[in-house]
Amino acid sequence: MTTSIPAAHDRASNEVALRWSPSALTLSVVTCAAAALAVAVIGSSWQLLAFAAPLIGVLASVLWQQRETRVRVTASPGLVRCFETEDAEIEVRFDTTDSSNSIVRVAPTAVRGLDVESDGDTMRVSAQLWGRYLPMVRVEVTSAAGLLVGTADAEVGEVHVYPLAATQRTPIPRIDLPDRLGTHLTRHHGPGVEYADIRPYVPGDQLRVINWPVSARRGRLHVTERLTDRAADVVVVIDTYDQAPGPATEATERSVRGATQVVQSALQRGDRTGVIGLGRAPRWLAPDMGRRQFYRILDTVLAVGDEFASTTGTLAPRAALPPGALVVAFSTLLDTEFALSLIDLRKRGHPVVAVDVLRGPPFEDELTPGLARMWRLERAAMYRDMGTVGVDIVAWREGITLDLVLQLVPDHAGKHRVRR
Repeated sequence: MTTSIPAAHDRASNEVALRWSPSALTLSVVTCAAAALAVAVIGSSWQLLAFAAPLIGVLASVLWQQRETRVRVTASPGLVRCFETEDAEIEVRFDTTDSSNSIVRVAPTAVRGLDVESDGDTMRVSAQLWGRYLPMVRVEVTSAAGLLVGTADAEVGEVHVYPLAATQRTPIPRIDLPDRLGTHLTRHHGPGVEYADIRPYVPGDQLRVINWPVSARRGRLHVTERLTDRAADVVVVIDTYDQAPGPATEATERSVRGATQVVQSALQRGDRTGVIGLGRAPRWLAPDMGRRQFYRILDTVLAVGDEFASTTGTLAPRAALPPGALVVAFSTLLDTEFALSLIDLRKRGHPVVAVDVLRGPPFEDELTPGLARMWRLERAAMYRDMGTVGVDIVAWREGITLDLVLQLVPDHAGKHRVRR
């Protein structure tokens, strides 16, 4: 999948109010005036009052110098999309509602997980981990007389960092595919390039499939049959329910990366691909093809943008899954509602494969060896029970790539039937 990103929003504007505070010049004037008054009172030197009077007058003018001033921050582009470790640039402009004030300093504010470097009006951002980031800058403005400094923290657009998928192509389990031309070799005879068999000619066969060498040897026409290549509909389901701490927290990272890898591989093969995020607030994107669909799916995973649909309830919406679509779910399988939704998808006739991304029991440090063994036995029983109803579960163990994990899924070609 190419790493070029669709065009982002041209620019974003944000207006913030300034918080005024005394400047370093004001503090110096206060110090000098206070020292002059102290010496005048203690040493009875009234002449020093003439020195302190102008300073006090300057300080009195601070009250009318403070005005309601706002700063407009304009970022171009307003929305930046990039992949992990990739650098992106944002051009930042500032304007104040009071032209007598001047901006003296602009500094980026630390944002967790986001690396920011500033070079004048240009910010260079990058992140090591996928997610949605809101870069911030602190603006300092001096008043006309230089006695006050106004500060404000402003957001500088948005940065959407997409996860990087592994380079290995993930195979899909062997299932019955819809009758649509694609790249998956099937066992059905029809248009294709892979040799299947030779049979006698019957009226209606096309002349271009006649095998002339065999026909000449046998004295009658024979045709060559080939295996068809079909496309698949792949829907990735991600568990967005609240997860337990410990290994389940890291499982969310594996779920997103695994889903990205499946989506990328499917789209590269020309398959239609969609995504469903099942949780307290389910969201989904209908299957489609093309490079743009890849970024739509990533936006849906990050819960940003407006191209995905939201729904209520705990089950996957029927509009999100075409008939016969393969469902590949990534979950810790700790939430009963998510498991019931997978069983419901299987009852609708969809082949369902669940990838268990949980490596070890939750709270493993707090469990005794006996309790940890009981947890694993219950986990194995759940695998068996889910397999009985047609939901295949494979565990994504440490040190094993996803393409090898999916090769462990049993062959179900000819077994799944879509209920119409």
